[in-house]
Amino acid sequence: MIIKTINLENYNEVTELIRESFSQSEHGYGNEAELVDKIRNEEGYIKDLEIVAFEDGKIVGHGLLSEVEIVSDSQKFKGLVLAPLDVLTTYQGKGIGAAVLLELEKRAKILDYPFISILGHETYYPKFGYVPASQYQIKAPFEVPDKNFMIKELTDGGLEGKSGVIHYSEAFN
Repeated sequence: MIIKTINLENYNEVTELIRESFSQSEHGYGNEAELVDKIRNEEGYIKDLEIVAFEDGKIVGHGLLSEVEIVSDSQKFKGLVLAPLDVLTTYQGKGIGAAVLLELEKRAKILDYPFISILGHETYYPKFGYVPASQYQIKAPFEVPDKNFMIKELTDGGLEGKSGVIHYSEAFN
């Protein structure tokens, strides 16, 4: 498997990958491809935080991190959100999602982001150190089961003294 930063030539193939993988998922397709397009068009889009995994000469995995803020009454703290992480259905269970996630985490650490938040499957992400965000008094801006709204510190103390509500970019609206 080869993991690379996405380029313009990959966009259409990634759109099809996202549609296929989420259509076959437990919750179904929820306009994730459109979300990715919106994130790419935002001023704060960071190309190095969108990657693709190649196997057998085609894109089989994709992941994107974008900026979020934890906002409290007195402070704001910048971090990242994973949305989406997707793998072609026929390639799932082969470690591709894990490899994409770990590469994104590595890149986020290099860029000095203190945390990644996710809204994801409660049995998958804890394997990578994600815990319910409520453990840090961090909340989602919408109703979601506690077990599915998770966060991970990327730096020691990256969430120390931080609490509040996650604010997503306009792309998520």
